[in-house]
Amino acid sequence: MHRVGVLALDGVVPFELGIPARIFGAACSATGEPLYSVVTCSLDGRPVRTDADYDIAVAEDASVLAHVDTVVIPPSHGQATLREGGRLPDDLRAALERVRPGTRMVAICTGSFVLAAAGLLDHRPATTHWREATQLQRLFTTVRVDPNVLFVDDGDVLTSAGAAAGVDLCVHIVRRDHGSAVANEVARLCVVPPWRDGGQAQFIRQPVPEPSAGGTAATRAWALERLDEPLTLTDLAVHARVSVRTLTRRFRDEVGMSPGQWLAGQRIERARHLLETTDWPIDLVAHHAGFGTGTSLRQHLHSAVGVAPLAYRRTFRSAADLTA
Repeated sequence: MHRVGVLALDGVVPFELGIPARIFGAACSATGEPLYSVVTCSLDGRPVRTDADYDIAVAEDASVLAHVDTVVIPPSHGQATLREGGRLPDDLRAALERVRPGTRMVAICTGSFVLAAAGLLDHRPATTHWREATQLQRLFTTVRVDPNVLFVDDGDVLTSAGAAAGVDLCVHIVRRDHGSAVANEVARLCVVPPWRDGGQAQFIRQPVPEPSAGGTAATRAWALERLDEPLTLTDLAVHARVSVRTLTRRFRDEVGMSPGQWLAGQRIERARHLLETTDWPIDLVAHHAGFGTGTSLRQHLHSAVGVAPLAYRRTFRSAADLTA
């Protein structure tokens, strides 16, 4: 039986803490035998403060990590030294040193900061909650942070995005260990999808910046009122009364991207808004967002957030909304 150790740190988030036991605990063989045993520990074996209004009692201290096959580290809001300075507290470093070489390491959400501070993510791909991705990259410059995916499987080290992405990662691990049939049964028992389309990019809201007093602000505001029209780079330059070259340079200086990239991004935002708030057909959404055709919208939306328009709509609207 595969042994899983879950390390609960001070300020642990209860939801993510419970994911490994719930998912791995539901995995059984064809004869009904459990495929995993899950044990939860703290650094010293004492009760752990959570970020909710209760503590959690555990049965083991970190010495148990020397005897497991997989270590899971859920997120914690009590590790300020780690999250702000990138340094492991001595007791946490000592706990990780107990882990045997070859043990699979898994981080859910900001648990990735622990793995990064321990050097386990150096020059490797990883993810974390999209809101914390910039900080993770700033503290650990050698980590190849991908803020858009739900999880990263890099063999013996796996990381997930925030909150429910931990479910996706644990189901993926079951699938990797025991195949799709077992993973699908786990998903059915836990009433979760066996696989979610796309990544966390679909959950990141990137609002249109407020127009500023100068530069390209007036042209950007003008373009936002005409997203359903076939605007070209020349159209934007004519409105701004500058050359295409000058417009491109000013866009890069002010918004960090080319006019074409900016325009595509605003059209994606318009399409996302329409998918969330209307039941319009995809072709009509595409027209009002300036993509012209449903095919073009599908290509751009999938490139931007990893899902098709209908999948995106299902994610953000209830069945009642869709049939209203």
